[in-house]
Amino acid sequence: MPVPVPPEDTPHHPPRLARPEPVPRLPAPACALPGRDGTVDFWAEVRRRGTPWTGPDPLGAADHLAVTFLWRGGPTTRAVQILPNKLGDPRDPEGNLMERVAGTDVWHWTVRLRDDWRGTYDFYVDEGDGPDPGTPGYWPWLRTKRRADPLNARTLPHRWDSGPVSYAELPAAPRVMDHRPDIERGTVTEHEVDSAHLGARRRVWLYEPPRAARTSEKLPVLVLLDGDHWQPRLGLSRLLDTLIADGRIPPVAAVLPDAVDEATRWAELSCRPEYIAFLAEELLPWATGRLPLTDDPARTVIAGQSLGGLTAAYAAVLAPHRFGNALVQSGSFWWPVGERAEWLNGVIAGLPRLPVCFRLSFGEQEWVALPAARRLRDTLGRLGYHDSSYREFNGGHDYLCWRTELADGLVELLER
Repeated sequence: MPVPVPPEDTPHHPPRLARPEPVPRLPAPACALPGRDGTVDFWAEVRRRGTPWTGPDPLGAADHLAVTFLWRGGPTTRAVQILPNKLGDPRDPEGNLMERVAGTDVWHWTVRLRDDWRGTYDFYVDEGDGPDPGTPGYWPWLRTKRRADPLNARTLPHRWDSGPVSYAELPAAPRVMDHRPDIERGTVTEHEVDSAHLGARRRVWLYEPPRAARTSEKLPVLVLLDGDHWQPRLGLSRLLDTLIADGRIPPVAAVLPDAVDEATRWAELSCRPEYIAFLAEELLPWATGRLPLTDDPARTVIAGQSLGGLTAAYAAVLAPHRFGNALVQSGSFWWPVGERAEWLNGVIAGLPRLPVCFRLSFGEQEWVALPAARRLRDTLGRLGYHDSSYREFNGGHDYLCWRTELADGLVELLER
C-alpha cells in the first residue's frame, strides 16, 4: 500500500505560536516574604525546605495550589526570568520575569497550578554583564544565561548538554519508582551498527531483561528513539527492571538508537522512509541476531517523543508488518511548518484502518502540539482504531512527564 512522499526541506522549528492564554500568575506568593532585615533567616529556611514553595489556593479549590519559585540575587542582578516547561512563553518574556522584594536579594514568581502538575524549569539571570533591558538584543541574550535552581536538589540531565535541569512535582503528580536496589537487573550493552539506508554507522544500546525473569518464549521488543538520552542519561534500564520485577510488563528487550545531534535528529526523525527502513530492515534484524526477539508486530512497540513520537507513528504507518504498536508522546503532528502542515495526519486519514495500535499522550500545557494531536485523535476514532488510546497529562514537553508516560504506555500495550 503506497504512502505519499513526505515533504522535503521543511523548517527545523515548530510553529511560532503565542500561548493562547496568559500564564496563571498570582499577585501574592505562597510564602511570607521577608522585609529588608529578615533575609538571612528566610534563606536558611529556604535551604532547609527546598524550592519551589507551595501554599493553599487563594480561590479555595482543593485540587489547586499556589506555587512560588524563588531566586537569591546578588548586588549586580538586574532581572531574573523563569521558564517552567510550557508554562512560560518565550514570546512573552516579560510575563515570566520574577519580582524583587524591594531592598532585598529575594526574587519571586507565583502561579496557580492544579496539584497534579509536574515539570522542569530554568532560570535566566541578568547579572548586569549584557545589553541594557529594552534594547533589541536583550531577550535573545538573556536566553543564553540559563541556570538551574541551586535551592532544589531534584534535577534531570538536559537533552543535549547533560547539564542539570531542575524539576518540581506537586503532591498528586504521577511518579515512577525506578531506583529499587532489591531487584534483579538486566544488562545494557553499547554497539555500533552499519546502515546502508542511512549511509553511516550508528550507536545503539541494547537492553536484555534479567534472565531469571525470562521464559522460553521469544522476547517482545521495544524500539525507543533518542536512545542516547534515554539510557546513558536517564537510565531507562532501571525503569524496565522495575516494571518487569513488579510484573507490570513481561520481560522485554529494548533497542535504543542514537539520535546523534540536533541537526541529524531533524533530518532523520521527520518522516523519512530511509530511517524507517533502517529500523525495520537493519536494526531489528541486527538485534535479533543477538537476542531471541519476536517478529510478531503485535508484540513490538516503537516509541518516541516530540519528533520521535511523529516518527514512531510514521513507522507504524509505513511498516505495520513490523511495528504493531506506536507509543507516541507529545508527537510533533504539526509537522511541517507551511502549506503541508500536519502531513502525517492527512496520510493516516486517507488510508484504510491499519493493523496497528496507537497510544498517544500529550501535555495539557503543550499549546503548539495539542490542536494537531486532538485532530489526529478524532481521525483515529472515525477510522475505527478502537483499541488505540489518547490521554492528556498536566505537564509540558518534558522528559519528566515522558518517563511515567512511557511506563504506563508499555503496561497498556504489552498487557494486551
